[in-house]
Amino acid sequence: MASFSIPVSGLEASEDALSVISNNLANMNTVAYKTSTPEFSDLLYQQLGTTGAGDPIEEGLGTEMSSTETDFTQGNIESTGVPTDVAISGNGFFQVESGGVTSYTRDGDFTTNSENQLVTQDGANVMGYTATNGVVNSSGNLSPLSIDLGQTIPAVATQNIQLNMNLDASDTAGTTYSTTVEAYDSLGQSHVLTYTFTAEGDNTWDYSITIPGADVGSTDTSVTVQTGTLTFNGSGALTAVTAGGTGGTGTGTVNSSNNVTGITIGTTGTGGTGAFADGANAMTFNWNLTSSGTPVVSQDASASSVASATQDGYASGSLSSYSIESNGIIEGSFSNGETMALGQIALANFPNTQGLLQVGDNNYMATLASGLPTVGVPGTGSLGTLTGDSLEESNVDISSQFSALIQQQTAYEADAKAFTTLDNVVQSVLNLVTT
Repeated sequence: MASFSIPVSGLEASEDALSVISNNLANMNTVAYKTSTPEFSDLLYQQLGTTGAGDPIEEGLGTEMSSTETDFTQGNIESTGVPTDVAISGNGFFQVESGGVTSYTRDGDFTTNSENQLVTQDGANVMGYTATNGVVNSSGNLSPLSIDLGQTIPAVATQNIQLNMNLDASDTAGTTYSTTVEAYDSLGQSHVLTYTFTAEGDNTWDYSITIPGADVGSTDTSVTVQTGTLTFNGSGALTAVTAGGTGGTGTGTVNSSNNVTGITIGTTGTGGTGAFADGANAMTFNWNLTSSGTPVVSQDASASSVASATQDGYASGSLSSYSIESNGIIEGSFSNGETMALGQIALANFPNTQGLLQVGDNNYMATLASGLPTVGVPGTGSLGTLTGDSLEESNVDISSQFSALIQQQTAYEADAKAFTTLDNVVQSVLNLVTT
């Protein structure tokens, strides 16, 4: 009897739906889990004939759970304080690889393995763009990312020094003002350079740059590195710079931007300062008195002072901490105060996310239905951004799931009642036959 198959199909469909809902509730606390919704469709119909008006007379043959729809709406983002944790805000999936198999996930609960590689909790490599000397090639191929806390960066000798400062226009001739800057040689050893400015009147100041004699193997207290003059106009703006001059020393020359370039320390011979005592290579640097063509040294009737002093050298350092930026850059902080990109996490998105195949462990795989992934830098195109030290929570809504659970329970009970009713009808027919 076809009638029995109809409530049976309803029982089976409701049972499947209850499994989907139960799975949602079971994954309430699963990182970045996305809710599934069961969808139903009616089965084939048996045509029994037509009415007098020619309309078909049909009898349905039941129902089935025809599909499940995944709700990819954003889950809440919770701060964890774990540097390897990262959450996606917006569209996209992390691309991960294990044993040559590529899969995709929203679960950013990452860690590092014994090889310092960034991996998922099940050991798959997190893919992204690698960095060379702090420069990320985001147009290259994806590779496994690494975070090595034993990583070091070598020392870099100072190449540029800039003093943003003012010299007091009211100072009388012979008045001096001094300030110091710490510079680094090729071995990462720091050296204190002293800049001394002497007022000469008529908007003119002599300057000298010195280094402690012991730093360059001299018995003198200090050794002169460079001398010259600065000239200002009546408005206090820097108009001319010289390097050397009467009785002056140094290797520096003045370029068209009024910057003193090619100042060298650590050379021997005539005009040299003497080699560095620590054996470092000679250091050549520029003193930038302008920035983008605008003077950074002025002469106003206020106390001589330095607003800021910058230089670009540093000692060697080891990686001490790191953070994941919104664009996926893994920014390393080193013990010498420098920061450097260690790599960049990539994201992937699909034309049809409903076509992705769920394979467990919070992973999805691409299918013909999903289409090919578009892979790129977070925050570009349709891709979302990242939040470091955080995880995306499940988007399961317990109240709506309980409501759906009761609805499917009611449907199941109704189909069971239909089945028992049909059974009673059959029993009544059999009783007629045997009476």
